[in-house]
Amino acid sequence: MLAEKIKNKTVKIGIIGIGYVGLPLARSFAEAGVRTTGFDLSKNKVDGINKGISYIPDVPSAVLHKIVLQKKTLSASTDFNGLKNMDAVFICVPTPFDKHKAPDLECVRSASASAARTLRKGQLIVLQSTTYPGTTEEVVQPILEKTGLKAGQDFYLAFSPERIDPGNKKFDAHNTPKVVGGIDKESTSLTAALFRTFIDADKVYEVSCPKTAEMCKILENTFRAVNIALVNEMLMLSERMGIDIWEVIEAASTKPFGFMPFYPGPGVGGHCIAVDPFYLSWKAREYDFFTRFIELAADTNMNMPYYVVSRLRKLLGAAGKSISGARILVLGAAFKKDIDDCRNSVALYLIKLLEDAGAEVMYNDPYVPSFKFEHELYAAEKNPREYKSQELTGELLSSVDCVVVAVAHSNYDFGFILKNSKQVFDLVNGTKGRQAANLHKL
Repeated sequence: MLAEKIKNKTVKIGIIGIGYVGLPLARSFAEAGVRTTGFDLSKNKVDGINKGISYIPDVPSAVLHKIVLQKKTLSASTDFNGLKNMDAVFICVPTPFDKHKAPDLECVRSASASAARTLRKGQLIVLQSTTYPGTTEEVVQPILEKTGLKAGQDFYLAFSPERIDPGNKKFDAHNTPKVVGGIDKESTSLTAALFRTFIDADKVYEVSCPKTAEMCKILENTFRAVNIALVNEMLMLSERMGIDIWEVIEAASTKPFGFMPFYPGPGVGGHCIAVDPFYLSWKAREYDFFTRFIELAADTNMNMPYYVVSRLRKLLGAAGKSISGARILVLGAAFKKDIDDCRNSVALYLIKLLEDAGAEVMYNDPYVPSFKFEHELYAAEKNPREYKSQELTGELLSSVDCVVVAVAHSNYDFGFILKNSKQVFDLVNGTKGRQAANLHKL
């Protein structure tokens, strides 16, 4: 019986997709003593994990080495037939959007088909990929039930949104509360019991159904996207009025109630905030509902890179330079500070826009040694060239017309950067508290 296996930790966990979501989850189960296997199409990922080598900063290789080679509670495989030996299977695959901002669930469908091929009675399937409300029951469940087995009768099915915040030193998979919604009470309680093998019982919150859990994640990230859009709009107004928005936010943050600080920037990136509002607005149209407020926020955030380019054009013009032919160094390629994840990175989009404007663009990122514009959103060629991070030397800084701070990694020495640069355009307040004639802020 699955409940008994979970209780005595003899349950076997399979995780489809061992990336930024799947690997931290696998680590959590494995550290708790639960036998866990990660399944992935990438042989390089699988081979690395089986050697105890991590490719994700949030899961140090020392930790991976211990649970893979010493405790032997974690392994990885490219053979998806091994799913038949698992008691519970978690689907942790990417859910991007296409160039029309419509949901791309191809990975979810493929992972569900893999789970269906080995589905057996008594198994628990849990979708963790962020998606629109209804995906578990409208996409995953039908694929699984093509086997002839029925959800809630022959196997269990639930949704639990991932809440991983890459680079967060305070909250990780072990102490971030989990929300769980199954298609029936038993599916919910079994999934909750699994999470309680490594999370305190009171940190697992059970809801009535998968749609509620799916909407929960969408609300969390849409809340952030809308508030970022609000402060981005305030930034543009403040710039016209000659007001420092960063000082305004710092002052407003002194209020102990009724205010939560959000910060402006060149746009929103990452695998959730940049995607979730579009998933929701797409699904809402099925119900003849138009999320005008949310779409307006998305429109504001999507236009921020273009606003940055216009501001940079003015900054260079004041120095007698044209953006066409200007040499520009972009600091940061990841979608946020102190990580190596470039998914939906605004910094990359800025590089593309600047090149389209005729600028010669270089970049530096200590976490991203190289990248290619391979995604269709960038209208990439079939064989896109590889960009390589440039060494951040005084000679490089002084040779460019402007340094654009797109990501304020902790190891950037902004004193050194300001001292050696002609112009610095700080988009994220990385130079907070510093004064310099060559410093300009978004």
